[in-house]
Amino acid sequence: MRKLAVLCVALLGSVLLVSCGSDEGGSGGAPYRPDMGTAAPAISPGLREQAPSPSDSAPDDTVERKEVITGSVDITSDDPVAAAGRVADQVRAVDGRIDSRTEQPDTDDTDPSATLTVRVPADRTDAFVDGLGGVGEVTRVSTNRDDVTMQWEDLDARIKALQASVDRLRALIATASSTADLIDAEEALGSRQGELDSLTAQQRRLDDQVALSTLTISITAPDNGSGGDGPDTFLDGVVAGWNSLIDWLQDAIVFVGRAIPWLGFLAVLGALWWLVRRLVRGPRPAAHRPAARIENSTTPGKTAPDAADKATTVEEPETTGGSGAADRGARDDQTEQP
Repeated sequence: MRKLAVLCVALLGSVLLVSCGSDEGGSGGAPYRPDMGTAAPAISPGLREQAPSPSDSAPDDTVERKEVITGSVDITSDDPVAAAGRVADQVRAVDGRIDSRTEQPDTDDTDPSATLTVRVPADRTDAFVDGLGGVGEVTRVSTNRDDVTMQWEDLDARIKALQASVDRLRALIATASSTADLIDAEEALGSRQGELDSLTAQQRRLDDQVALSTLTISITAPDNGSGGDGPDTFLDGVVAGWNSLIDWLQDAIVFVGRAIPWLGFLAVLGALWWLVRRLVRGPRPAAHRPAARIENSTTPGKTAPDAADKATTVEEPETTGGSGAADRGARDDQTEQP
């Protein structure tokens, strides 16, 4: 019994000593560090959570920003076509390229102009734009920088994952034990390889857009103010009116020249229609001929007017009534006498 009491007292004393040691180490300052000779300063847990860790700051330092630069530049020059040639020389000087080039020379109806779509290295874009001041007067400059870092990283991660999958499928095809497994692996490999090629092409295109900025350069002639104002003097008005008349006559001649073939075509159609109508209707029936023409045909040597006169002289006594009948009777008596 006495041994049990001694054991309980010993256990209680050890518990008390351990609790006292833990209180001294936690309630005071920082624990003693022999190498420093002094106690380390205490750090608040809140400040420790807010401080950036090396793992968080490392990606920001290692990831390279990728930007797509686009813009447009407006230039005025006395000779836009020659200015376009000088712009092309500057593009070749910075190891760029020209995607499109359009030139419009000076004519009576249009003013000279030129438009170029150029690709220059992204790191030389600002210097190239500054050098355009020697070509002509730069009237407007507009540039835009689009950050595509996240898009490029997403494509890169998907490409790496698909490449690993393709490699595993190729290894599976090499060790396939049955024809069914080989066919399934080849079908999966074809699908993954097509998707991998598509993503790789997208990444190459994005790399090209990042490496070379795209600029649209428009070159026009300066506006001298003569296009929108009318004539200043009476003589200028007369000249302008004469020129407008000449232009109208030229347009009318051109219109007539274009209309002549159509008129000939319509005339041919009209002749064909008339011919078809004649063939369909057939020959016209003979009209009723008057008595004078019949008499003229039976009496040779007399013309139609004479026969008509005779018919008139013969028919007139009949319209006179009884006097005509008496005369005919007298003429008949005279012919009967010997």
